[in-house]
Amino acid sequence: MHPRRPDGFDGLGYRSGARDEQGFGGAFPARSFSSASDLSHWVTTPPDIPGSRNLHWGEKSPPYGVPPPSTPLEGPAEEPFPRGGGGGGSVPGQSSEQLNRFAGFGIGLASLFTENVLAHPCIVLRRQCQVNYHARLYHLTPFTVINIMYSFNKTQGPRALWKGMGSTFIVQGVTLGAEGIISEFTPLPREISHKWNPKQIGEHLLLKSLTYIVAMPFYSASLIETVQSEIIRDNTGILECIKEGIGRVIGLGVPHSKRLLPLLSLIFPTVLHGVLHYIISSVIQKIVLLILKRKTYNSHLAESTSPVQSMLDAYFPELIANFAASLCSDVILYPLETVLHRLHIQGTRTIIDNTDLGYEVLPINTQYEGMRDCINTIRQEEGMLGFYKGFGAVVIQYTLHAAVLQITKIIYSTLLQNSV
Repeated sequence: MHPRRPDGFDGLGYRSGARDEQGFGGAFPARSFSSASDLSHWVTTPPDIPGSRNLHWGEKSPPYGVPPPSTPLEGPAEEPFPRGGGGGGSVPGQSSEQLNRFAGFGIGLASLFTENVLAHPCIVLRRQCQVNYHARLYHLTPFTVINIMYSFNKTQGPRALWKGMGSTFIVQGVTLGAEGIISEFTPLPREISHKWNPKQIGEHLLLKSLTYIVAMPFYSASLIETVQSEIIRDNTGILECIKEGIGRVIGLGVPHSKRLLPLLSLIFPTVLHGVLHYIISSVIQKIVLLILKRKTYNSHLAESTSPVQSMLDAYFPELIANFAASLCSDVILYPLETVLHRLHIQGTRTIIDNTDLGYEVLPINTQYEGMRDCINTIRQEEGMLGFYKGFGAVVIQYTLHAAVLQITKIIYSTLLQNSV
């Protein structure tokens, strides 16, 4: 599961370094420090997004300019910015520390805004296309997606593209809370230590699986909110997702049809998607970080790195690794996510927008018996491309994400150059 979203629990899930994931404000995990000495060299990293990106083997982000002595790839332990004010091109210690804190907060805020707000219209349209088995237009390219987005905005207003955004935050909060509670009352680890073993990895993945199971009914409710048409939708409260999720568990609330699949039938596809998304994104993130660290080290050896570039190298590798991990996992698991969403939406009496015309509505009346039947039906009736309906929205989503990262880098570079 992912909601970058719930990315498939898009976004249940990004990290670089061992840390405690205790909630900050009930929504975002906070970094812990092993000792007070760490604070003097602290480089703020962006807040983590709930999701599949914290499978790291006890790695700790090195303090800025002071590489760990045990890492052979790191360069000499010297600070690019002297803390004194003697050099003409140096940054005073206090000003540098304030700039570090401001930069870390700004970069993290930009990442959160992109993945949870700016990308939400893409998530809405992507899910509507995935569950629309009536559709003749598959929207595999961003050009048709932009056109249909414009039609929805014109006929229903901006709310049609940002519906259900509050419920995605609720799902992320439920996921973080469930993971924390389960790890507190069980020996299942939330982090993988440096000296990992197969047993520890198995227990960690079991914790993730239990977390996805707990959040599953709320994810179903959030999915309904994001695909339900604004034309027939009543004004729902922000806590409607929690109410519907609990009602789905105890069998009360809004009446459903007899085609509604029981939650037990949804456990396997939900956990499968969530665990695979977590593993793929974590492995990709680890590989990208290693490549970027080696590249940074080689540039330092060549003594051609400017102070501004050195500061950028301290912040942006993790963001780039998160971006690559999220992109790869979403693309690889897109067909499975399509199947998962159709199973979750079946029997809920949901009415979606017509993604072929941009107006009118369509009911969801599928009759899949399970995951295997859903896969076979899509392949026979819609072809292999039927698993990729709405893929153009993914292209737009990550294009916007890359653009925001580049703009953030330019702004940060400008601030650094003005401070040096």
